Amino acid sequence: MIRNSLRVIALISVVALSGGSPSAVTARQQRTLTENFRIHKNFRSKFLSKERDVVVWLPPGYDADKEKRYPVLYMHDGPSVFVNWRLDEIAERLIASKEIEPLIIVGVANGGTEDDRFNEFTPTRVNSKGGNADQHGRMLIEELKPVIDSEYRTLTDSAHTAVAGSSLGGLASLYLGIKYPETFGKVAAMSPSVWWDNKVIIRNVKSLQSKPTVRIWLDIGTEEGPTGIIKELRDALVAKGWKLDADLIYFEAKGARHTEQAWSERSGQVLRYLFPSKP
Repeated sequence: MIRNSLRVIALISVVALSGGSPSAVTARQQRTLTENFRIHKNFRSKFLSKERDVVVWLPPGYDADKEKRYPVLYMHDGPSVFVNWRLDEIAERLIASKEIEPLIIVGVANGGTEDDRFNEFTPTRVNSKGGNADQHGRMLIEELKPVIDSEYRTLTDSAHTAVAGSSLGGLASLYLGIKYPETFGKVAAMSPSVWWDNKVIIRNVKSLQSKPTVRIWLDIGTEEGPTGIIKELRDALVAKGWKLDADLIYFEAKGARHTEQAWSERSGQVLRYLFPSKP
């Protein structure tokens, strides 16, 4: 069994970040997790060379109602979004205030090093680095999602399945959402690394034969550098048929830098867009 289901207090740790890069090691941070978490230790994939932990957060009331099923958010750099972003606490508050619907959050760890992140989260190879986003996607779609759908009460269709991440994880999320809309009907690309391979993701969007049915959140902090490249991506999406403030949100976070704190601060807005409370 790959599942290590913890219904008692557990502990996860993640390296602290330097300058917002989820791979730069400066110090180790830890967090005690509550009974709402389940941990799948050492998840193994035939598509990727390294095992990784998968941390699943279940919404309040999950164990009380044995019939209810939930939408799912797959988050890149998984442990970090729980340790540094405190995404579960943000989601819990928004669920309690009925601003979003209850959901399951699946945090998927990367391979563990900076090179692993570049390899797993980029769609093309540049200077002997990167290019395994397709293998990473197959791991999520063909191996991990079937496990999550079999062990938890999920809504399995694309309309209830989202993928999200920041920086390189944002690039991977957008790439996978556009390539696999039959699986991921919702995408959040926070400060995505659009610069990769001379803006290959923009070329991918422009080459689409038709617009897939995918809702997209796209953002950038105004202190991350010039925002023009993100606007270029936004405009390419609009040219393919996405409609601003409908199935495409473009957001500039005033004064925000390329840091986990900045992504945490606007993650509530992301959740409200992707998982709005139903009447």
